[in-house]
Amino acid sequence: MPVDPSPRLTGENSARGAGTTRNASRHPHRGPATSAVEVRRSARRSRTVSAYREGDRTIVLIPARMSEAEERRWVGVMLDKLAAQESKRVLGDSELAERAERLSEQYFDGRAKPASVRWVTNQNTRWGSCTPAEGSIRLSHRLQGMPEYVVDYVLVHELAHLLVPGHGARFWRLLEAYPRTERARGYLEGVAAAGRLPHLPPAREE
Repeated sequence: MPVDPSPRLTGENSARGAGTTRNASRHPHRGPATSAVEVRRSARRSRTVSAYREGDRTIVLIPARMSEAEERRWVGVMLDKLAAQESKRVLGDSELAERAERLSEQYFDGRAKPASVRWVTNQNTRWGSCTPAEGSIRLSHRLQGMPEYVVDYVLVHELAHLLVPGHGARFWRLLEAYPRTERARGYLEGVAAAGRLPHLPPAREE
């Protein structure tokens, strides 16, 4: 998939469905966190799919003849590509702490209040850790470069531990507030299965 030098991504649609062309149309989706996704269909496009950020929105341009199922699939693909591209800029500890504060406000009404949030290089068996008594959160440097929603999931996971220490049912109910929990876990499990990065904590306990 070719990538433009600007913060815009392009892909190629392998389907060549027949049918009449339509004027460009727009459909609302939701992207990472709360950013809106706008899909624009164009009769001038035959195979290419592209995406770029426009303020607080993500614009995805697709061929007019693409089916709804193909649209959903390509929106997901392009969101992940954009997120991975943006995550190449490594957040500093102060930016990571600000991000954690925003996530706490968004998903936990600000109840999770970490005293410190930072990257560490000595966590090879876990993605993140939390010491509730100290209010400290540490994220493995191995997350750097992964999609934004994956880093956010690990932050939300550790923020939830400030409220509930273990991995019981109450803890997993807290994580249900984050809409990309299952997708992020799937991503991390896939990486772990490849044997390159550490494993996840056990799945939900009843």
